[in-house]
This record gives sequence, C-alpha cells and structure tokens, in this order.
Amino acid sequence: MKIALKLLSIVSCLLFVAGPLAAQIPDDIMMSDDTQIMDDSTKSPLDDIVDYRAISDRRVLPYDHIREADIFWEKRIWRVIDIREKMNLPFAYPERPLFKILMEAATSGEMTVFSTEDDKFTSRLTPDEVASMGATIDTVITFDPETYQEQIQIVRNEINPEDVKRFRLKEVWFFDEETSTLQVRILGIAPLIDVKDENGNFKYEKPMFWVYYPDARQLMARERVFNVGNDSAPMSWEDLFEIRFFSSYVYKESNVFDRRLQEYVTGVDLLLEADKIKQTIFNFEHDLWSY
Repeated sequence: MKIALKLLSIVSCLLFVAGPLAAQIPDDIMMSDDTQIMDDSTKSPLDDIVDYRAISDRRVLPYDHIREADIFWEKRIWRVIDIREKMNLPFAYPERPLFKILMEAATSGEMTVFSTEDDKFTSRLTPDEVASMGATIDTVITFDPETYQEQIQIVRNEINPEDVKRFRLKEVWFFDEETSTLQVRILGIAPLIDVKDENGNFKYEKPMFWVYYPDARQLMARERVFNVGNDSAPMSWEDLFEIRFFSSYVYKESNVFDRRLQEYVTGVDLLLEADKIKQTIFNFEHDLWSY
C-alpha cells in the first residue's frame, strides 16, 4: 500500500513538472504583432523599441480668433537665432536639421515660401527658384578609363546645411483685452546662408526665403526635435517655437525710420539696446497691473 502511494505521488510530481515544460515548446508560443519576425525581406527593421507615431499623427490646434477691437497694444520684433549657441543646437541636428526640413518642403511644393525683397510675404517663390538658391554648377575635367581622353562633366553642388548658421524670426507682441494677456505670434522664419568667395572664405550672409509660419505649423508639427534630456519625449518643431524653447537676440523693432539696431548703435551698446527692447515689453505688461 505504501509502495503504491509512493508511486502515485511520483507520477503526480512528474505530471506537474511536465505540464509547464510542454507549454513552453517554441511551436506553441503565441507571438504578438510587436514581436513577430519580419516576413517581408524588403522591409527595414525598426530602429527603436516601439514605433513612435505621436508626432507624425499630430494635428495642431488653430490659433484663437483675435478681434481687431481687442488689440490694445502691438509691437513688431525681429530676432536672430544663432544655432551655434548651446540652447539652439537641436536646430543643427545632423540627421534632420531645420533648414533641411524647410528646404525639402519648399522644393517639393508642400510649402509656399516668399522672396526676401521684403519681409511682408508679398512675392511667392516657385519650387524651382528655391532649388536654385545657393546651388552652384562646376565644370570638371575627367578622363575616360579606357581611351584616356579628357571629358568635360558638369557637376551640381547642392547647398550644405552647415552653411546655414542663423535664422531670422519675425514676430508680433500684442495685448489682448478680451483675455487680458500679453501674447506673441510668430509670423515668419528666414534661413540665413553664408556667401563665400572662390577660395571658400566667408564674405557675408543673406536670407534665402521667408516661411510664413502660421501656414507651416502643420508641417513643423510632424517633424520631431531632438531632445537632449530624453529621447522618448515627443516634441515637435511647432512645440519648440510655441513654448519659445530657443535663445535669440533682437536686431530690429518697428520704428519710424525702419532701421535696424546696428545702424545707429555698435559694440556693447548694440547688446544693451536689444536688451532694453525686451525689457520694455516686459515692463509694459507689468505696469498694466500696478496700482
């Protein structure tokens, strides 16, 4: 009787252990869609843990309607964003710099850009006109490897994104009486390209085109910005500009002579005058609530 009980307990233990082992046979494991082995050999593997789609599927919220009667005060400001500053390094992210995003959208016709004859967005540029900006054509002499005869070959040199080191920003600061708040709206963005001589020496910089920011918000909302602190934090270019996560300095304010600061101040006074303009805007809102 004891022997039978021992045999029964041994068989029960074997069945208890064999159950999970049988359940872990690879052929019986059900794999989810996220861990399935790729069937299509032409499809590239996912270079991440998950497929982030929060940015690509995002839609921007339209601006609140502002009535003309509610604008109590307004001031136009022009700024310069230098991407060589530490805070502005995401602008020059080699994989997807901001200039490349704007250039691709302008040359493909997805976004309309405007001439730099003025900053009022009056003259539209065609995709071909944008593509020809900054591009150079060189004539190179090559040799045929079989006949060793000289051949003239025309080579087109495209714009190097590294030559764009600064951006101009046009914005409007205004006080809305309906909400009793001081607000800012960005109107335009213009990349500045370096112009060099035949020897590659820097001569000057010039604006390439103006992007009307309100129309480009949806495009920029789908483009991801490199986040220094967290790779998984979803942040778009539209987010960056709306929360004003960039460093800049003022080079012009609306004035009766339409002059830039550098036309009447230089040196340290130029920086002090730019800081004075920013402080004036802050003091305007602050003084409204002083009793």
